[in-house]
Amino acid sequence: MSQTQITQTATEAAYDTYVLRNYGRPAITLARGEGCRVWDDSGKRYLDFASGIAVNAVGHGHPRWVKAVSEQAATLAHVSNLYRNPLQGELAKRLVQHAGPGRVFFCNSGAEANEGLLKLARLHGIRKSGEEGKCFKVICAKSAFHGRTFGGMSATPQEKIQKGFRPLVSGFAFGELNNLASFEALIDDSTAAIFVETIQGEGGVNPATTEFLLGLRALCNKHNLLLMLDEVQCGVGRTGRFFAFEHAGVRPDAIGMAKGLGGGFPIGAIWIGEGAADLFQPGMHGTTFGGTPLACAAALATLDIIRDEQLCEHILRVSPGWHAALAKLATEFPAQLTGVRGLGFMVGLQLTGDPAPYIAALREAGMLCPLAGGNVIRLLPPLVASEAELAESVDILRKVFAAKAAA
Repeated sequence: MSQTQITQTATEAAYDTYVLRNYGRPAITLARGEGCRVWDDSGKRYLDFASGIAVNAVGHGHPRWVKAVSEQAATLAHVSNLYRNPLQGELAKRLVQHAGPGRVFFCNSGAEANEGLLKLARLHGIRKSGEEGKCFKVICAKSAFHGRTFGGMSATPQEKIQKGFRPLVSGFAFGELNNLASFEALIDDSTAAIFVETIQGEGGVNPATTEFLLGLRALCNKHNLLLMLDEVQCGVGRTGRFFAFEHAGVRPDAIGMAKGLGGGFPIGAIWIGEGAADLFQPGMHGTTFGGTPLACAAALATLDIIRDEQLCEHILRVSPGWHAALAKLATEFPAQLTGVRGLGFMVGLQLTGDPAPYIAALREAGMLCPLAGGNVIRLLPPLVASEAELAESVDILRKVFAAKAAA
C-alpha cells in the first residue's frame, strides 16, 4: 500500500489504536517535503524550522542526497561490522579531518553515541586509577540532555526524563553551565571525565561560553580527565562551524554526534582523540546497524552538500541579520518575549510563559518548530534556509505575537 492510499482518518485511527502513547497525540500528519517546506495530508504547506529536530540538515529531498541514497540502496544497504565497507572508511576519514587525529565509531543515534562516550569514561577511569570501579564519576551540567538510555538518563538531571526509571546508573554529578567553579568543586579522585553539550538543546538552547569551555579543558588537563562534548544537536554545521566548539577554539578528547550527520537518515558517531582511542579493544563495544553502507552514503552526501554549497559560510553570513530581526521582536513584544540566544541556525526564543500555545499558533500560521525547556521556542531551520525563508519566519512570529498581544 502506498502512502497516497492511506487516508487521514486511517492514519489517525492507526496512531490512536496501535502506536505506543509515549508521545502526545500528534497534531498533524506530514505527507511530503521539499527544501525547507513540508505539506500535511490535507495539502497545507509549512515552513519547517524544526528540521526533524535538527536532523534534515540539507532540507527535504535534496537531489544529491536522494541520488546518493537511492543508488546505494540499489547497490548494497547493509553488511554488518563483521566486514569492511568502503563508505564507512571514507566517512571516518572525513570526520577525523574535521575533528583532528583520532578514530571514529559509528552507531545509529545520539543516545547511542553518548552511551559510547560514557563507556569511554569508564575505561579511562580504569587506566587512570589502575583498577575497575574506583574512578568512574562523570561531571555533567544541570539542564543537560544526553538521551534516554540508562546512561543518558543518568547524565540528564531532569525529573521528566528520570521519573519512573530509578534506580539510575551511579557516578554522575552536576555543575552549573558556565560556572567553572561549580565544576571544579565536584572533581575528586573518583572523577574520570567532564561531559557537556556545547549548546544545550532540549534544556533551552543555552550555549557554553568560550571562557567556560577553555576552563573545562584546563581542568581536564590538570586532573587527567577526559573532556567529552555532546554535539549531537549543535554539530555538523548548524552553528556556522562544523563543530560548535570550534567557535571557542577548544579541543575535546571525544565528541558525540548524530542528528544532522545523515541529513535525514539515522546515523550517529563518536570521535575519540589519539590519547584515548586505544581504550576500546575488540569485543568491548559494538552495534549491528552502525556505519552501514546506506547510512554512510547518506552522511557522505550530506557532508558533500555542506562543503560544496558552502553552507557553513552561508550560515555565518546570514544568521547575524536573522538574529537581529528576532531580537527586535523582543523589543516589540516584551510582555511575551524576553530574549533571543543561540548560534547560527540554532536559536532559542525565551518566552515569559508557556510556549505550547505559541507552538500551536505558529503551526496554524504555517511554521513548524519545537519547544525546549525553560519556556523556550526552538528554531532549527535546515542549513539551506535562504534569507527570504529566515525573514518569513520572523514575519510569522511577529504575526503570532501580535495576535497574542491583541487577545
